[in-house]
Amino acid sequence: MGVISAIGNDVSSSLSLLQAAKSGIGKAKHFNSKYTSSLNFGEVDMSNEALSALVAQRTEHGNPASESGLSRTTLLAYLAFQEAINQAKLTSVDLMSMDTGFISSSTVGGMSNTDELYADANMKGEPSEFVTSYGGGEHTLRVIKKYGIKGFTSTINTACSSSANAIMLGSRLIKAGRAKRVIVGGADSLAKYTVNGFNALMILSENPCKPFDTTRDGLTLGEGAGYLVLEGESTCKDKIKLAEVAGYGNSNDAFHPSATSDEAFGPRLAMQRALASSGLQSTEIDYINAHGTGTPNNDVTEMFAFNETFDSIPPYNSTKSYTGHTLAAAGSIEAIFSILSLRNNELYASLNCASPISDYGTRPIDKKTAKELKHVMSNSFGFGGNCTSIILSKS
Repeated sequence: MGVISAIGNDVSSSLSLLQAAKSGIGKAKHFNSKYTSSLNFGEVDMSNEALSALVAQRTEHGNPASESGLSRTTLLAYLAFQEAINQAKLTSVDLMSMDTGFISSSTVGGMSNTDELYADANMKGEPSEFVTSYGGGEHTLRVIKKYGIKGFTSTINTACSSSANAIMLGSRLIKAGRAKRVIVGGADSLAKYTVNGFNALMILSENPCKPFDTTRDGLTLGEGAGYLVLEGESTCKDKIKLAEVAGYGNSNDAFHPSATSDEAFGPRLAMQRALASSGLQSTEIDYINAHGTGTPNNDVTEMFAFNETFDSIPPYNSTKSYTGHTLAAAGSIEAIFSILSLRNNELYASLNCASPISDYGTRPIDKKTAKELKHVMSNSFGFGGNCTSIILSKS
């Protein structure tokens, strides 16, 4: 697996900050917006030039960062993708095999270059270098071309559940015998396009987000990328197995474009379907990486869904309190963080929750805790009501 976010440029540095309960949320240094001074962001603390240099450093054969018209989304994707395939020891032959698939996701894609998009769309001057790069699947196509991927490929945009759905689809392809391995995940970068959009919805907090706190008043936008290499048991053979995708469930709340229903039909059904597909009982889930955005609606409905699904709510946190909400990348980044908990038998503190929602007699994890973990759940609930839960188990 490979990851880059506000708390680290790779898996190892991300683990260190999770263990230290240190958030990456703060004032943006590289993202320019009229809201930069008033809002906090989960920004990757590197300029595009620095990201390009790191891509060149990590890539063994040829420097994809030397291409023109690369969006920040694509730079983030290259970095996390390269780390994932390095850890999985995939060769160029593996990547170019028809049995290898690639499913990525993004909400903003190349529209992270919002100013250039506006100028190009309105034919203001000569076309910019990004004129062909604004699509949501731009980063996917760049990776496909760079690594010569020939198997099943796709880009998913189901908003905040996008990369969780990539994990689910990749798993189903392997189980159906359509692929031997699938690299799954997503990438999203900060952009005026999304910041202005979320601001129009009036759900951005001026403070770092406070998931599950009674005074929560909105989310914090972040950026990043995360990829996982899924392989069938007969394919990975003697490789180190980080975890098993034990179950998954997807549903649609079918209630509102950007909010879940009070009855949390979608989240409940996603978790129930994930449990059913895994063959596990609800009592066997040891920890939940919650969707936990810090918005008034999401957190209370997710708590309601927990209460309806579990006789006793397992320990839970929101790692968005470290990274901000990374949109389409959230599902894969949080699956990676869940695997870090699973492999290290550790639960990480959910930050900024001083006065927890008390309706169900529980609160999010408040400090790093040692706990033997066998099965963990990661939730990703998206706009349009698209809800996905993934269950990861020790292999």
